[in-house]
Amino acid sequence: MNFLKVTFPVSGVTTWIFLPPLITFLLAFFGVMGGITGAFLLLPFQFSILGYQTPGVSATNLLYNLLTIPPALWRFRRERRFYAPLALLMLSGVIPGLFLGYLVRIHWLASPQRFRLLVGVVLLYLCSRILKDLRKGQRRGDPTRNASSIEYLPREGGYLRFRFGTTVYRIPILSTLILCLLVGTVSGAYGIGGGAILAPYLVSILRLPVHAVAGATLASTFGASVCGVLFYTLGPGSGPLTRPDWALGLLFGLGGLAGAYLGARCQKYVPERPIKWGLFLATGLGALKYLWPYLLLLLKG
Repeated sequence: MNFLKVTFPVSGVTTWIFLPPLITFLLAFFGVMGGITGAFLLLPFQFSILGYQTPGVSATNLLYNLLTIPPALWRFRRERRFYAPLALLMLSGVIPGLFLGYLVRIHWLASPQRFRLLVGVVLLYLCSRILKDLRKGQRRGDPTRNASSIEYLPREGGYLRFRFGTTVYRIPILSTLILCLLVGTVSGAYGIGGGAILAPYLVSILRLPVHAVAGATLASTFGASVCGVLFYTLGPGSGPLTRPDWALGLLFGLGGLAGAYLGARCQKYVPERPIKWGLFLATGLGALKYLWPYLLLLLKG
């Protein structure tokens, strides 16, 4: 099997050539159904399994998003399940926060260990909210049966509104914008697009249907990832250690592209409840991964 191994000069990673696209195919296929790409799980894979630990790993992670998200967005837009005002609202907060996070990463946190606790706690909270929702069985019907498209409604006060099926949903503008700014800051420092936090927030806190908001969340992640790659490649303080490994990122992207397209195509046939369980498991695994070192310290202490 050694003839299938390849070394990437930029990152120094040596791995089997089929492993990166296989991992990202699985992450993207199941992730896009819930409005995430799986990048927050790909980062620990690069850290722990591939041994890629310089700041450039964050940029490579964002590069994976750039290749993974477009086919999923194309499917959601074609099926009229893409709510553009929500995507624009999230981008308005995430992108400025992303630049702040990038500055924090390169100037004060060459190692992102301090952010692991913050990301882990946030994901754990959102995970608990999703589980609470699932255990109570609080659903507004099954969107795959009640609706095939989003109907835009005029903004009302400080809320965005849309109809999906027979239900009108409202999104608070100010609080969502502030959250996106905070998420963007953490995302810029840690190298994720923010969807891993925003998707559970929309589904568990605002109780929006996952079939209606997955596309908007992915669009926000895509825009944030474009800016993130530019910051890490051309921004102040950038250099060889902050730039992405383009070859490795493209290999990740090939698997993600195929997985995302198939996942978006299949999503409308999958009821909301299984998707929420998948989002719960992904969020829980992410929280466990980020909090594991601190749990070990507590057990030893």
